[in-house]
Amino acid sequence: MKTQKEKMFDGEPYDAHSDEMIMIRKRVKRILHRLNVTEYYSDNFKAVMNELCPNSAKNIHLEPPFYCDYGDHIYAGEKVFINFGAVILDGAKVTIGAHTMLAPGVHIYTAKHPLDADERDKWEDCRPVTIGERCWIGGHATICPGVTIGNRCVIGAGSVVVKDIPDDSLAVGNPARVIRKLNGTENKQELAR
Repeated sequence: MKTQKEKMFDGEPYDAHSDEMIMIRKRVKRILHRLNVTEYYSDNFKAVMNELCPNSAKNIHLEPPFYCDYGDHIYAGEKVFINFGAVILDGAKVTIGAHTMLAPGVHIYTAKHPLDADERDKWEDCRPVTIGERCWIGGHATICPGVTIGNRCVIGAGSVVVKDIPDDSLAVGNPARVIRKLNGTENKQELAR
């Protein structure tokens, strides 16, 4: 029989308020306290980052304060930079490609809740989020459950991303929409017409 955490990570309905899940989040909150308060830029700071996010590259940088649900569902590549005030609800896998930068206040959500109130009282589920390599996610952008953002994208400040964004795109707005192609692909697109 699966644990609630296994159900959550597999995208199945699970009880987020079970004793098991509460105990896991309490442990994570103690690590977050060390990251955000007691170890902030001490000699032990990197070790605490790696304890919180053991599946991320060792050179990930989390600028405190940083908030997440679990940490071990965050898979950040080499030299990922996450600026202060970021929130990652990582009930499902959150993949952040190498050399991607998140501006202050970026929120990434994997948690979904049923629309029906009776169901919402009993369970929730999660959908993974993937952000490609060499992306720039602008300040206070929100990435919603199940979204994939391609490589080399820029997401404008304050945008709410509810649908997938293809490689080499500038997307802005609420909901975010692609307003132009980037990195030389705009010329290729014109030539193809």
